[in-house]
Amino acid sequence: MSSRAGPRSRWLPWMMLGLASLLLVGSVVLVVSGLGQSTSPVAGYPSGPGSQPWTGLGPDGSTRGGPGGMTGSSAGNGMMGGRVWLAGDGNAVTTIAAARARAAEAAAPSDLHPGEMMQFSENFYVELKDSSGASVTEVLVDPAGGTVVTEYGPAMMWNAGNRTSTMSADRATALANQWLQANAPEQRVGSGDAYPGYFTMDTLSGGNTVGMLSVNAATGAVWYHTWHGTFIAEEDA
Repeated sequence: MSSRAGPRSRWLPWMMLGLASLLLVGSVVLVVSGLGQSTSPVAGYPSGPGSQPWTGLGPDGSTRGGPGGMTGSSAGNGMMGGRVWLAGDGNAVTTIAAARARAAEAAAPSDLHPGEMMQFSENFYVELKDSSGASVTEVLVDPAGGTVVTEYGPAMMWNAGNRTSTMSADRATALANQWLQANAPEQRVGSGDAYPGYFTMDTLSGGNTVGMLSVNAATGAVWYHTWHGTFIAEEDA
């Protein structure tokens, strides 16, 4: 019997190798194309591109979903995570004036100063501005001990450090109202500010401020701020 291999025998190993390579490439493509497509936020951070469906926590803490945009869930209450601008001194902060003083002390080394202040049951929200009056970032002041930290969510994850996005404030407002219509139809967008990489807006119900949300200026993602608690008062500057 001849031991010489025929044409089919010689090509068979190469055909098998080629098939295996195609399967491997296909698997990689599937994995890569699936990145960012998840409709279930993980650990409080947004997932999925703006054109995909989304699910997440609504203003009341329940799971909501709908078309267009995406959302992240709460980062949790308390003063955990993020940059500490000023360590607490153990003294309770009970007024907006006291919170402004803490924020001003924290921001001064960075040549920033407090703008809008909002008091909630869980924390004080502070807008930080530069010398030109432009909104730069957002911080929270802990009412229990005065610690000042970068706000959860958008201020940590979306602040791009520049204002190169082409999304207009009107477009961001429209996306925010679309999200609210699907998740909290009793609310609508109020006033807002443009930060490097995103917008943050107050939400209103019956003409009264009740909360806040942010819109990513590059993707249109919507992130409702679920960590503030009940709105108490506000002061602009």
